[in-house]
Amino acid sequence: MKKENSQNHGLDGLKDDTDLKSAQSEQSSKSVIQTTATTKPFLNTTIPIDWEIKKLGTLVEIVSGVSPSLFKLEIVGKYPYLKVEDLNNCQKYQTESREYSDDEKNIVPTNSVIFPKRGAAILNNKVRINLVAVQMDSNLMAIYPKSVHLSYEYLYYQITFEQLHKIADTSTIPQINNKHIVPYLFPLPPLPEQKAIAHILSLMDSTINKNNLLVAKKQLQKKWLMQNLLTGKKRLKGFEGEWEEKKLGKLFTEIKNINDGGDSHSVMTISSKLGLISQEDKFDRVIAGDSLKKYTQLKRGDFAYNKGNSKTFKMGCVYQLEEKQSALVPFVYICFSPTDLIDSKFYKHWFFAHALDGQLQKIITSGARGDGLLNVNTEDFFKLKTVFPPKEEQTAIAQVLQSADKEIQLLKTKSEKLREQKKGMMQVLLTGKKRLKI
Repeated sequence: MKKENSQNHGLDGLKDDTDLKSAQSEQSSKSVIQTTATTKPFLNTTIPIDWEIKKLGTLVEIVSGVSPSLFKLEIVGKYPYLKVEDLNNCQKYQTESREYSDDEKNIVPTNSVIFPKRGAAILNNKVRINLVAVQMDSNLMAIYPKSVHLSYEYLYYQITFEQLHKIADTSTIPQINNKHIVPYLFPLPPLPEQKAIAHILSLMDSTINKNNLLVAKKQLQKKWLMQNLLTGKKRLKGFEGEWEEKKLGKLFTEIKNINDGGDSHSVMTISSKLGLISQEDKFDRVIAGDSLKKYTQLKRGDFAYNKGNSKTFKMGCVYQLEEKQSALVPFVYICFSPTDLIDSKFYKHWFFAHALDGQLQKIITSGARGDGLLNVNTEDFFKLKTVFPPKEEQTAIAQVLQSADKEIQLLKTKSEKLREQKKGMMQVLLTGKKRLKI
């Protein structure tokens, strides 16, 4: 086969990573990446001539989960009893669940590839490998190699690359059963190549997971900073003295401006997790309808309180308009502008830290209304109190928290780039477009 020059396809962007340096060094001694010289047709593409095409049913055993009523489930036990929601709590390897069983029946052996067999979870491509023997409920199924010519890790990567919805029947409710698995055509490289491909992709996963752990660590550090700096429990060097308390109405001005009809305003809504986001991004269209003419008009730096309760913000949430010059938001939001007395970035973090929840709970007159909004009176809202450090200290605290946000965002961006690099590697390695010569 024709060798390529000294390119390392898919590995270039990761030269600083220790694991991938090791992978490159290891592969350089026994394998090189090269182009495929001879291919054969496979579905709507081609694969290397020396790869086999097998029906998946000839390569794997299939196991379906059973009803939890067949087990005595406990919070501890010998075998994790997996449900679809347990697959949310890991990236690749499944070792734990919320319920366990000691029953010696319907056991799924280690190193099986586990995935949902019905519902929306199929579309989310939730695929896991169990590192310990488990049991599963009836919404899950598993496959594991019965052929010595199939690597379970290669099976995992090929299934995640192909994506579950391509295997499933998605005509009504997505579902997968034996009749979809057995005839599914599966590309099978020689076993040493399977293991080499899985090894490289596993190193990519390890790198991504390490970076994700860094994100989680930095998020915990920021949470600690918010809990201490925004309450005055910890003070930055050079600041001392008691903080005052002020009513929101003394530090912010209510916004009553209605849509002026201009066409430069972004039509936005508040997502409890994402903040102010355009309606087109969230709903694929502007949902305001005729009520748009009554929407409140914000300018950059203004705040809006969404009275809708959610899992993330049970008392509603306050977000600042930061990216857009102007925006229109639903008129049911309570909107306000910062005065010159404050640094608005300090209060952006203060609101996000659920600092108003205790007071909001006291002024909510009843449960959620028919439209899902909490009953919060605007006049009562502006009587709520907030901490009021000297403005210089507000700015100093805001700068610390903004730096933490920036660091977290950089790490998240790195994770996204790593995932894109892995996706590119899967596209060439799992189709044989690029080969690892063993």
